[in-house]
Amino acid sequence: MELTLLGTGAPDGLPRPSCPCAACATARGPWARAATALLVDDALLLDLTPGAVFAAARAGRSLGAVRQVLLTHPHDGPAVELPPTLPPAGRVPDGQVLTLISGHRVRAVPMDAPGTGYEVGSPEGERLLYLPPGAAPAGLDGRPERPYDLVVCDVVGRPDAVARLRAVGAVGPATEVIAVHLDHDAPPGAALDRRLAAAGARTVPDGTTLVVGEYPVVPDVPRRVLVTGGARSGKSLEAERRLETFPEVVYVATGGRREGDPEWAARVGLHRERRPGAWRTEETCEVAELLGADGPPLLVDCLSLWLTDAMDRVEAWEDVRWRHGGQEALRARVAELVTAVRATRRQVVLVTNEVGAGVVPATPAGRRFRDELGRLNAAVAAECEEVLLVVAGQGVVLRG
Repeated sequence: MELTLLGTGAPDGLPRPSCPCAACATARGPWARAATALLVDDALLLDLTPGAVFAAARAGRSLGAVRQVLLTHPHDGPAVELPPTLPPAGRVPDGQVLTLISGHRVRAVPMDAPGTGYEVGSPEGERLLYLPPGAAPAGLDGRPERPYDLVVCDVVGRPDAVARLRAVGAVGPATEVIAVHLDHDAPPGAALDRRLAAAGARTVPDGTTLVVGEYPVVPDVPRRVLVTGGARSGKSLEAERRLETFPEVVYVATGGRREGDPEWAARVGLHRERRPGAWRTEETCEVAELLGADGPPLLVDCLSLWLTDAMDRVEAWEDVRWRHGGQEALRARVAELVTAVRATRRQVVLVTNEVGAGVVPATPAGRRFRDELGRLNAAVAAECEEVLLVVAGQGVVLRG
């Protein structure tokens, strides 16, 4: 089964008409995207967009053999002109199956937002799933006989759709996930590729033809990632995005609770609201123990608070204690953590702070913390396949 993506953008396309934002201003050439539409084996057209005939011609395809046109989501604005060679566009009711004369079977999948998803099976047995923009499957019950060969969906706008499919086994290790419906809220260029690769997904230029069921080169998801940056740089958000397409994640909060500190409580509340509801939170600094256990991916936020706790435990803030056993005790605890990062079989994203690039702390204890955090960050980074520095909300790849 061959799938040609006539467009990969949001319904308004990218760039949006008359939009002055930076993302639209840079969406030129290969980064320009027409509204998403899929042509399956030249026989089935999923979503009808303006200029579909010309888009097919640019991709070296023809719509002359199309026997069915199906819509996935409500279209705002003026009606799209139907080329005279195409049959009338329609929609399959949720749960029903449509068999085409070409031998393809199309099943309508209910969504949690207005629209319909379509599962398409070829006569040879390959299966793809296409979801409308801003929607995720609703009412997924039971596990499928096998994962889909290809899933085409709104990975950036609805990463939880991929998480739901993974939870029931509909997306497996060999499933190719293609991101479409890309709008101006998606980062451009390499930043988009990096975010999608963290989800095991990728995007392709308009006009690309994919062979469904062909063994795909699924992006490798790094097992260990360190995300560092300054205060309010966006490092925690970058870390969370790397795991938002996974159905289960353990969020390791090393800061704990601070009774009587409303500002801290407000910070914690904002982080909780931003995280998916299916994530579980562990408030602990016993990170090495979690790294050594089996389980779902871990997000550790953050190593600087972990180090604060470690220095508290060995009384490393006091000069006398530091010289008489505190330094050795702290280094042993750091070595235990680094060893656990090296040996872990779990996927883990660790967040830390960069504190050595600003004003030199005025106290010996402050300088000690700065130095030890720098050493900890370097040691953990050496064990990670990917290291990111986040500055002003932009991720800079240091490794990987």
